Amino acid sequence: MAFRDIRKSRKFLSVGDVAFILGALGLMGAVLALNIYLARTLAGGEWLFLRWNGVRAFLFEHIEPYGSTIAQRVQLLAYGREAFLNEYPYALNDPFYIVLFYTPLALISDFAIARGIWMLFSQVALIGIVLLSLNLSEWEPPRWMMILLIGLGLFSYFSISALLSASPTIFLTLFYLFVLTALRSYSDELAGALMFLVAYQWEVGAFFFLLLLVYVFANRRWSVLVGFGMALVFLLIVSFIINSGWVISYIRAVLFDWVRSVNYTFGITLSYIFPDVIHSVGRWISMAGGVLLLFEVIRSINEHSRHVIWVAFLSLAINPMMGFAIFPSNHIALLPSLILELMLVHESLAE
Repeated sequence: MAFRDIRKSRKFLSVGDVAFILGALGLMGAVLALNIYLARTLAGGEWLFLRWNGVRAFLFEHIEPYGSTIAQRVQLLAYGREAFLNEYPYALNDPFYIVLFYTPLALISDFAIARGIWMLFSQVALIGIVLLSLNLSEWEPPRWMMILLIGLGLFSYFSISALLSASPTIFLTLFYLFVLTALRSYSDELAGALMFLVAYQWEVGAFFFLLLLVYVFANRRWSVLVGFGMALVFLLIVSFIINSGWVISYIRAVLFDWVRSVNYTFGITLSYIFPDVIHSVGRWISMAGGVLLLFEVIRSINEHSRHVIWVAFLSLAINPMMGFAIFPSNHIALLPSLILELMLVHESLAE
């Protein structure tokens, strides 16, 4: 088609299109206003407050974001006091290039407004998680079931927990699904760049990340590593220009968090539930889960993409059992696994 033909074919938005756009904007504005009201009314938001306060302290107070000052501020929000030795310390343990992504929200001085905006984007991300999970599972449920699944994604216990605590796990889960979608469509450089963005918060996706590495090396998808390396170099350069000494402070914060979070592991939780059991139930379950995952990973190397998706979702489900700290807000990462299981049940009932 010639350039003149393209110009002639252009049309203005119809009345229906304008009404839809205005209605969508009005709905988002109403949801944002409700979120800000909830942020001012309900306690919580500690995970966002940790990053928001860390960036603001670095930008405006010239305080080290990985120091004890930020942790104590978050403890006052979460506990109403400083944390005891057996309580989670809320020390910032994200790489500095990840912390920088919170800068737009940190420029908002009112935390309630920043939290309300975060909740709005989190709700959109939850809907995206449901839709991407359906797409990756190759499932087209009836419309009524689609509505129920979106409702499940927005209003399940773990969704509400993640929203109220402003957990980044919602966005991590969405990015996990983006990585799988990019790999399935052979957009390898994009998949590698996204992999670098999720290469932290190991208590959520450590085994998912290891699965991706096995898949990349087994299938010789070297372009994934190229995308990973490009994102690594670019973000590290930017982070070192802004804060050249963040690495040592970051490593110290990670080690401190690792030591203080041992009371939140799967094995410790089971020891409270079964105090009379001599042997470590958690350790045996972790070993069994690890063997199962290893077996499925080996099977999936040359299988259909649907099998790879199943193993990826399985890795997210098994990860909390493998000795990492467990927080209820992180369990939103299990939503894709739940949708896949519902798909299998629906298919078996339809046969």
